[in-house]
Amino acid sequence: MAFSDLEAKIEAILFTMGEAVELNRIAIATGYTEDECRQTIKDMMEKYRSENRGIQLIELDGAFQMCTKSEMYETLLRIAHVPKKQVLTDVLLETLSIIAYKQPITKIEIEHIRGVKTDHAVNKLVEYNLVCEVGRLDAPGKPILFATTEEFLRNFGIESLDELPVVNPEKIEVFKNEAEEEINIQFDAL
Repeated sequence: MAFSDLEAKIEAILFTMGEAVELNRIAIATGYTEDECRQTIKDMMEKYRSENRGIQLIELDGAFQMCTKSEMYETLLRIAHVPKKQVLTDVLLETLSIIAYKQPITKIEIEHIRGVKTDHAVNKLVEYNLVCEVGRLDAPGKPILFATTEEFLRNFGIESLDELPVVNPEKIEVFKNEAEEEINIQFDAL
């Protein structure tokens, strides 16, 4: 049997609210009477039970809530322990490469190289355990020094930082010239 319009509305309300919703609020929101809503909810409760679904509707002191069936908790615990896939955006890769080649390095030094704030990128790399704090620079403010971790080496399949690719000095000169030209073009535009 297909869901009715009222069933769809009640399901949307309970799913979206994520907490118990009073019957009178459901009736007002759906445009149906409280009796129609109560009967429909009771039918939905039975349908969810009989179809062996992962969710259920429960009644809590005249209010109704959609929640996970207790039989599903073990499955939920297993998914909670599956590590999330780490996505390295271009910004994160750029920041990570600066840290890898210049470590130990401070955020200020990274920002000087990148030309933009790096708080978010560095924090994400620390969260992903690719970068960690390795001390403080002996300078005013004692800025934190960052370096790569063993997890960085594992993820990139290298045994030591000595295996990082070496940039051809001629290419470095080309990059410098391109950067200077870009700066001059932007300066002339001002």
